[in-house]
Amino acid sequence: MIVYRLTRKKYASELSGVGASKFGNRWNSKGTEILYTSSSRALAMAEVAVHLSLELLPKDYQMLAIEIPSNASIKALNAGELPSNWHLHPPIPQTQKIGDAFIHQQEYLVLKVPSAVVAGDINFLINPHHSQFSAVKISERSNFPFDTRLFKT
Repeated sequence: MIVYRLTRKKYASELSGVGASKFGNRWNSKGTEILYTSSSRALAMAEVAVHLSLELLPKDYQMLAIEIPSNASIKALNAGELPSNWHLHPPIPQTQKIGDAFIHQQEYLVLKVPSAVVAGDINFLINPHHSQFSAVKISERSNFPFDTRLFKT
């Protein structure tokens, strides 16, 4: 399976989850390393764009295509299994606890979750500490300039 991640160039060669652990996010609390990826390039872009403005738009983004092995252990969550406010911003502690438990239990390499940014789309969270993680590889990396029309004021 191929998943996508949009990231700054200086972080594009590593898959670690360290960045997510610095601040916490929807599916992890601060201190928990997790790798956020998406089912498409467009969703990966949308997941990043919601946090940016034209004034602060960096010019050094890269799109990564990441290969997850076909035998990867995957757990899927659907929106019906989540609290009714799971998709709100800022993220709620309940979703962070779900992601933290996924990382600490070490049962699955991937957690498939609904996107809060694009209803109906899917994100894939990868556990960088799982025994199968060494098989996860970047298969493609390319510069990704944002179309500034996305950020009209």
